[in-house]
Amino acid sequence: MTSLLEGAKKLVARSSDIGARVTGLEQAADAARGRVDDAVVDDAVAISARAASRLKLSAEHTVVALAGATGSGKSSTFNALTELELSAVGVRRPTTSWATACVWGREGAEELLEWLGIPARHQVTRDSMLSTGKEDEALRGVVLLDLPDHDSTEVSHHLEVERLVRLADMLVWVLDPQKYADAAIHDRFLKPLAGHQDVMLVVLNHIDSVPEERRDGMVADVRRLLAADGLDSVPVMAISARNGWGIDELRAHIAKRVAAKKTTRARLEADVRTAAERLREASGAAAPPKLSKERIAALDDAFAEAAGVPTVVKAVEDSTRLRANRATGWPVTAWFSRFKPDPLKRLHLDLGAAGKQMTSAARTSVPKATGVQQARVDTEVRALADQVTQGMTPAWSTAVRAASVSRLPDLGDRLDKAVGSTDLGADRIPVWAHLVRVLQWALIIAAVVGGLWLALLAFGAYARLPEPPTPELWGFPVPTLLLLGGILLGVVLALVCRVLVSLTARSRARAADKRLRDGISEVSAELVVEPIRGELAAYEQVRSGLATALG
Repeated sequence: MTSLLEGAKKLVARSSDIGARVTGLEQAADAARGRVDDAVVDDAVAISARAASRLKLSAEHTVVALAGATGSGKSSTFNALTELELSAVGVRRPTTSWATACVWGREGAEELLEWLGIPARHQVTRDSMLSTGKEDEALRGVVLLDLPDHDSTEVSHHLEVERLVRLADMLVWVLDPQKYADAAIHDRFLKPLAGHQDVMLVVLNHIDSVPEERRDGMVADVRRLLAADGLDSVPVMAISARNGWGIDELRAHIAKRVAAKKTTRARLEADVRTAAERLREASGAAAPPKLSKERIAALDDAFAEAAGVPTVVKAVEDSTRLRANRATGWPVTAWFSRFKPDPLKRLHLDLGAAGKQMTSAARTSVPKATGVQQARVDTEVRALADQVTQGMTPAWSTAVRAASVSRLPDLGDRLDKAVGSTDLGADRIPVWAHLVRVLQWALIIAAVVGGLWLALLAFGAYARLPEPPTPELWGFPVPTLLLLGGILLGVVLALVCRVLVSLTARSRARAADKRLRDGISEVSAELVVEPIRGELAAYEQVRSGLATALG
């Protein structure tokens, strides 16, 4: 295993939770994509990617960047710390946009320097042949960067400074007594890094140019300005790179930070925490209410009404009554019902397998939703979205509302398909109706037999034929009983069966209503509820990821 991989392994071991924090930020950013401001999400993605990359690089090196304005003595400070004349100062400073790097302990730093984007010609190894022979073991593992002037007129200098400020593990800001209050550095760099106090140090250079009696007051004023920027705990050191004042103390401070092996972790944690806080501010942290069963039920009712469920249920009841009455009614008059149209057939909801095959390929004739019904659907969808977004930020409220209506254009077809594919259970007449039908025809046959018998007797009397004996029952002639009994019992049986038919029709209507509403509920879940739940799941993923990122 290479020293680079060993370093990365050690870094993760020293900061076992930083990997989880980076992963949490990445997950939160992925879930927030398209729902929260892209600029905030892009920043979180960039920081998580940058932190993940840094975790894979050398854990034995700490990148310390010297940043400052023109004339602050930043390059002089760099040379004083390295004890080498590596950076040109004053009028000799080159107009390059590249930073200069000095490395104490080269082994394992190659990929780190490549990641930093420092060209080989701008890299120097402190313990190389260029060294004066004084090897500073205290700074072993330091990669010291001399950045371009942040206030340079060259745009490329600005971009290089901003890039390396984001990548450095520790930031040393070199200020000048004449320009330490310059808003350019405070507003552009220091104030935005208020969450990075643990990896920052401010150096007031050229202190030799300030009268001795004013030095303490000036350092105090620098601290006051830093406090105003939210950097009240950042150390401030007064030095003179030209005279060597305070350089040993500065070198010792950097060495102490590096020896503690916490600077890289602190920088990554500060980056992740800052990005996570910014994302949480944009996304919100409040737990949303759960989907209300009452609101979902109200939505299902609105969908059922728009699908024409009451119309279909009424048709099921009427069709069952029509068919059952036709089967159990008095056959002499029941055949007239064949001239009545079947309510279900009129709606293209014919019964059985054949009906299902037909409705799977063609639309039903259930009336389309009226304007009032459509308005009720819109109201219930909006009410459901409003209920679950209480306490959420406008970004997520907008995302949930957009998801709730994203599939409504498919509503008409899906409702029609749900109604057409539902087994309404009205294609079979009750079992008892078959028995009644047999009995009715038996009574009709008895009446016909009785009528023919009486006709024969009447014809015999008319023809003066000998009258045959006529059997009696309970004192009534059997032919008369057959005729009258067949007619009367058939009519009475038909009237009694009407009550049973009515009960059966209502029962089947209730069963059909339940099946239809179950199918409609699946449609409302697919088109509205599940998209909303998807947004809530993404929101919970953002909250969970941010909770991990923020520790």
